[in-house]
Amino acid sequence: MRALVYHGPAQTSWDTVPDPVIEEPTDAIVRIDATTVCGSDLHIRQGDFPEVKPGTVLGHEAVGEVVEIGGEVHHLRPGDQVIVSSVSACGDCRECRDAMYGQCRGGGGWILGNLINGTQAELVRVPFADHSTTRRPSDLPLDDAVLLAELLPTAYEVGVRNGHVCPGDTVVVVGAGPVGLAVVIVARLYSPRRIIAVDLASARLETAARLGVDAAESPGKMIADLAEGPGADVVIEASGDPDGFVLCTRAVRTGGHIANIGTHGKPATLHLESLWRKNVTISMGQVDTSSTPRLLDLMRFGRLPVSRLITHTFGLDRMEDAYEVFAHGTTTGAVKVVLRRD
Repeated sequence: MRALVYHGPAQTSWDTVPDPVIEEPTDAIVRIDATTVCGSDLHIRQGDFPEVKPGTVLGHEAVGEVVEIGGEVHHLRPGDQVIVSSVSACGDCRECRDAMYGQCRGGGGWILGNLINGTQAELVRVPFADHSTTRRPSDLPLDDAVLLAELLPTAYEVGVRNGHVCPGDTVVVVGAGPVGLAVVIVARLYSPRRIIAVDLASARLETAARLGVDAAESPGKMIADLAEGPGADVVIEASGDPDGFVLCTRAVRTGGHIANIGTHGKPATLHLESLWRKNVTISMGQVDTSSTPRLLDLMRFGRLPVSRLITHTFGLDRMEDAYEVFAHGTTTGAVKVVLRRD
């Protein structure tokens, strides 16, 4: 098969590699119909995740068709259409029983495209397939479905839910990239009073405005007004930039919440000298994707209008082009790119 192979920092290639095979009885082999590129993939290419070894096939989000199953896979059959979760769950450890799949201690967690070969390929081996896939209804388009593999669960679980967004809140989203814009869409379900998107790139602010934020601003006067005034009830860090995190600590109100989603490849300063007296709650974490079935239902019934997040589509064999467009999203206007099997 053909796949995107990581060779070291800033080095990837679309290569011919051996087809995946069933290695454990809980495995399934899935033919990829659609996959995408994540900010974490960019961090891997930059060398921020040294655990990713040269020769690894990248990618951890996909939709496809089951073509083979192991002897202990009970809920899937060849021909089933599935969403492949970015997080693999053994289903048996304490963390999985608590729906903390991202912390699985039974051999799962974020392993696809990280510790084992991933989804940016024609085929992928999915460990713990019964617990790590969700059936895709036939009326759910591929492009929408692939957003349920990681992006939307991350926005909901790590951002909106951990941030305790409530009706009437002022919500500030720092970073209007894919996950920040997904937060905007999901947060609307909770009827906040205002959603403010903050970014340095004018193209991303324009996209945020089209998605219906109440204000789309560069860091500046609005953040200063929040810092000097009542502050935001919830501030969600979605940039992965140390300065973005500091911005969050300035904008949050006394008693407010900061929910960190961004993937930080270098240290960020935590100004406890100014935060300790404000009763601020800070949360962060690995997505679990336990919310995927619920989000899927909301999407099918029109409550999550996510189609506008898909800005570019490619064939699978144009993986390198997709990376370049996505990596330069501030100039290309890319929010989420989808690669489809021809």
